[in-house]
Parts: sequence; structure tokens; C-alpha cells
Amino acid sequence: MSDVQNTHSEEGSFKEQIMRALEENRQKRETEQDDGSIQKAERPYAPKQDPIIKEKIKPTAKKVSVPQSKKIEEAAQTTAIALTEESEVDEPTIFEKLSEKIEEIRQIDYDEYEEKLSEESNLKRAERRKEDRVVRKIVYVLTVAILIIAGISAISGYNYVSAGLKPLDTNDEKLVQVEIPSGSSNRQIGEILESDDIIRDGLVFNFYTKFKNLTNFQAGYYQFSPNMTLDQIGKELQQGGSAVPLDDASKLTIPEGYDVDQIGTLIAKKTEFSKEDFLNLVNDETFFNQLKEQYPDLLTDAGNAEGVRYRLEGYLFPATYNVLKSNSLEELVTQMVDATSQVMAPYYSTIREKGMTVQEVMTLASLVEKEGVTTDDRKKIAQVFFNRIEAEMPLQSDISILYALGEHKELVTYKDTEIDSPYNLYINTGYGPGPFDSPSQDAIMAVLEPTANDFYYFVADVSTGEVFYAKTYDEHMELVEKYVNNN
Repeated sequence: MSDVQNTHSEEGSFKEQIMRALEENRQKRETEQDDGSIQKAERPYAPKQDPIIKEKIKPTAKKVSVPQSKKIEEAAQTTAIALTEESEVDEPTIFEKLSEKIEEIRQIDYDEYEEKLSEESNLKRAERRKEDRVVRKIVYVLTVAILIIAGISAISGYNYVSAGLKPLDTNDEKLVQVEIPSGSSNRQIGEILESDDIIRDGLVFNFYTKFKNLTNFQAGYYQFSPNMTLDQIGKELQQGGSAVPLDDASKLTIPEGYDVDQIGTLIAKKTEFSKEDFLNLVNDETFFNQLKEQYPDLLTDAGNAEGVRYRLEGYLFPATYNVLKSNSLEELVTQMVDATSQVMAPYYSTIREKGMTVQEVMTLASLVEKEGVTTDDRKKIAQVFFNRIEAEMPLQSDISILYALGEHKELVTYKDTEIDSPYNLYINTGYGPGPFDSPSQDAIMAVLEPTANDFYYFVADVSTGEVFYAKTYDEHMELVEKYVNNN
């Protein structure tokens, strides 16, 4: 039985006991009145005991808890005594007191019930707090675990990509013929190179070429070696392969910054062509005019230049070429000019907007190529040259002196700077007749997108290669004394 049902049962038993006490008290008064010959006067509002009601209020044998029954008996006895002592009070007042007493007992039960509920609520709150603490600990542990896993994954991924960017084997120079089918995507080319053991990972190659914006890869046959970098492979793919297998081909790599004389020496060493034949060809006006008709945007300015040593100086792009036994020397040189044309094609409109000629861009790029090593320095040096040209100052580049001398040495003397040559930019202002070597695409872009500055001088530390810039001649001489003369 629930607490509420017990309460109602206890209240009913209490009422019945009170009614019996009232009845006994009434009968006692009647007996006293009869004995004293006092006529009983029944009040109109006195409760009459109806047989049916009497039957209804007959005590029931419901089970009551011991503490609660004891409370009810004590309350009944107290009420009966009070009623006996105050028998003269009007019965409505007695019922009011009775109702108050019942309410007090009910309130006592309600307070106990409320206290019990409060205890249960506190227990539940304590359990919830405990559960919350457990949940927080679990979340914390999971978070730490996820961070650790993410960190390990990031490190592993970084190491994986770093390894994929490096040559597969720096000591393996063996050439492997690779066929790139027409319409192959960068991802498919990467898979082919990986399967032929040229690169470490095709997926890394795919992402690298997209990040470097290496596009327009050509179909054909190529010869690659495992010691090649992804950048070298990408540039060869841009230049195009051979339409026929290259089993009988030799490989010719033109380094960045090589001039025509150095290229001739390399051709004589790597191919069956002589240096003399090569130099005669690049000086042949008829051959040059044929190339100018084929590449007018590239070579028109070079054709109009005066006092140049070699008209094709600066236009033989530094790259790796496959030289077939069936190739002629003209085909080899044309292949080099075509590679330069492909690199320069996107920039012709930019050159016109800057008010420059292609010859001026290639000339300045050939100086920047050797004066700076990093892209950042090349961009700054290019702007220094622009500042000096605008101020009508000679560029005073040692590269121009070495080209005028026709020598390759580390130090330039004051006497060297007095050589009588249009290529001497210590005494002549402007760009000079033309390029001094074959510049890379990075040097060309440095000229087209220089870093703004207000410097007029720069000098490199001969021991570290670090470049220092100055606004005045005095500042420049202090840097020369510190980083050149003292070393």
C-alpha cells in the first residue's frame, strides 16, 4: 500500500475514534441529566447517528504502520480529553478544532513525504554529477587520443610527402625509356612514372605538379632516370617527347645560366656534333631568319638588336633534351628555341604592358640569373636594376664584364671594368645589346614580377652567398669591405 493510501486509512481510523469518543461523552451527559431529573434538550445542529452512516464509519481493519498508529492514538486521546474538558463549547467550534488537528497530522505526513522526495532528488543530483564527471573524463581521454593520432598522422604524412618529393635514387643515373600516351592526365602520368621506377609515388607527383602549376604535358617517348627531381621531370614533359622510341637517343642537359660558348662545349661532349659547327649555326643569319619567321613574338626584337655577339644568345632554353642519332644540329637548336617560346608565350602581353621588349626582358633576366640564387633575391635584384635604369645609372654588373671579356672567373678587377665593349655595363647605361646567358623561367619571372624597393646597390657575401642591399654608395662600400674584402 502506498504512503498516500496509508494516510487516508489513518485519517479514517482517527475520525472513527473521535466519533466514538463524542458518542460516549454524549451518552455520559444524558445519563447525568436523567439522574438529575434534567430534561435533555437536543440541539438542532447536533449530529445524529444514522444507522447507515454508523455502518459506514464502522472501523476497518486496515494495516497502519506502528509509528503512524501511535501518532493517531496519541492525537485521539488528546482530542478526547480536550473535548471532555470543553464540553460546553459549541459543537461547530469542536469540529473546526478537529479539522485543524487532522490538517496538522496531514501536514506532518506531507513534510515527511516532501523530505523523502528531497533526499531522493539530492541522490539523483549526486548521481548525475558523478555521471557528468565520468563523461567529462571520457571526452578528455578521447580528445587527447584523437589529437595524438592526428599528430602522428600529420608527421607520417609529412615524412611520406617529403620522401615522395625527392628523387627515387640519387645515385642511379640509368636512363629508362617511358612512353606517355596522348591525353594522359597528371595522375595517369604519375602512375606510369611510378610503375617504371622513375619516381617514388605517383600521387605525390600529381599533387606536386598541380601545386607548381605544371601543365601542358606532352605525349611521346621520354628518357628519365631515378635520380631526376619532380621539377626536372615536369619541365621535360612540358617540352614534349619524341614521336619514336628513344632506344638510340643520347641525353643532353643544358644548365641554367649557360651561355652559347658553354652550350657549344657541352654539345661537342655529349653528341656527335662539333662546337665549331654549333657556333657557326647560331651565327648564321639565314637560319636565324627562318627561326624568326617560325617564332616572331620571341625573336623579332633579337633580330632588330645591334652589336650582339650571338643573336640566339639567351634563347636556347636550359633544359634536358633527347638527341636522336637521326636528328640534325638544326633540329636540336630549333628544339631549344621552341622550349623558350613555350615558356615565354604567356608573358608577351605583360611585357608590352610594361613598355619593354622581349630582348630587354631576356637581357635583364640573364643578369638576374647569375647575380641571385634564391627567388626572393632575384626579385629584389631585378628591382635594383630597374631603379638604376630609371636613375640613368649604369647597371655595373660583373656578369656583363665577364661576358665582354669572354672569360669565366670569380673576381673582376678594376682594370676589367674598363674593357671597351658594348656589353660593358660598368661604363654603358641601359640594358646592353642583348642577353649574356640562357636564363631560367624563375629569373624571367623575377624581372616580370620584381619586389618593390628603393635600393641602388647590392653585394653578396662571398662565403655564404647572402645578399645585402644599400641605398647609398657609402653604405654599399661598407658592406663590400665587410663581406667581400675581409674574406
